[in-house]
Amino acid sequence: MSFPIHGSLVTPAEARVDLSAITHNVAVLRRHAPAAEMMVAVKADAYGHGLVPCARAVLEAGASRLGTAYLQEALDLRAAGVTAPILSWIITPGEPIDDAVAAGIELSAGAPWLLDDIAASARRAERPVRVHLKIDTGISRGGATASDWPSLVDRALAVQSEGAIEIVGLWSHFACADIPGHPSIARQLAVFDEALTVARKAGVTGSHVLRHIANSAATVTLPESHYDMVRCGIAVYGLSPIPEMGDFGLRPAMTLSARVAMVKRVTSGTGVSYGHLYTTETDTTLALVPLGYADGVLRGATNRAEVQVAGRRRTVSGRVCMDQFMIDVGDDQVKEGDEVILFGPGAEGEPTAQEWADSVGTITHEIVTRIGSRVPRVYR
Repeated sequence: MSFPIHGSLVTPAEARVDLSAITHNVAVLRRHAPAAEMMVAVKADAYGHGLVPCARAVLEAGASRLGTAYLQEALDLRAAGVTAPILSWIITPGEPIDDAVAAGIELSAGAPWLLDDIAASARRAERPVRVHLKIDTGISRGGATASDWPSLVDRALAVQSEGAIEIVGLWSHFACADIPGHPSIARQLAVFDEALTVARKAGVTGSHVLRHIANSAATVTLPESHYDMVRCGIAVYGLSPIPEMGDFGLRPAMTLSARVAMVKRVTSGTGVSYGHLYTTETDTTLALVPLGYADGVLRGATNRAEVQVAGRRRTVSGRVCMDQFMIDVGDDQVKEGDEVILFGPGAEGEPTAQEWADSVGTITHEIVTRIGSRVPRVYR
């Protein structure tokens, strides 16, 4: 049974999301980290797959927690009735921390100013906020540096003693877990272990304090990084976190398709699309596919990426435009309304998101998260 998230309107394209594949992938990842809790990252609209349907699916499949980058993503989950623990980790000054506190969102803090802002909201709400303290172990993004970590811990303990926060997590993030054997992995684990020791000696103790650093790649390859919880993202949606090591038994959840909007017969030497970057070599048939870079089809797919139509693969022919691109289908019997599959699981010979990523020199994360709001998600 399928159901479209935007009603039953006929649209020129759709992203079909197989929720059973997501359930399968959670089970695969659970087998890699059987002793750890699992948080699933549903940021960026669940990597383009749909925030609320995917959040519900992973919780039903056995994940215990959700993670979002932004507060609004977490608030949207609460508004949809999702009651599971949610951690949100990117917070800028002036954001609605009061709303997050009222909704019971767990918050990350890697700087004293943010601890103070969280504490102020907690006092207004007259309820403690569950906080995960973040240390930068080597990715040089969010989190306190190793030199600033002791003062952050001390400040957090002082605020906790006032009853404004409860320290429930100590965490970090890998820079190169998707590059097996990279020397930064061992260095980051060593820094993380030292940070945990500093926190413990300062008084951050208890089994309720979750230690977590493992992402999807670390979940499947670095059991020593699992600690109390793993945070899985791209792998939950069936895309390999380390493509050169295979698919780890994961099943891609998204199939992106469109319906041919027009076919036309043209002569040899016809220039196609902006800049005439593609010119037909023989008399041939062109088919118009109503998806473009406004929908997330990368402009770099021009003359590179493949699609499947009429049972055969064809390469994008000419410049990808805002709302459309063309394919040269030769003498194949293609007609208006025929399905064109840009990428899917690959089981029927169609291109995969990994192949699209390889063709334009990027990662699968970018391929799926860029699919725009004009493309309805349809769930099975």
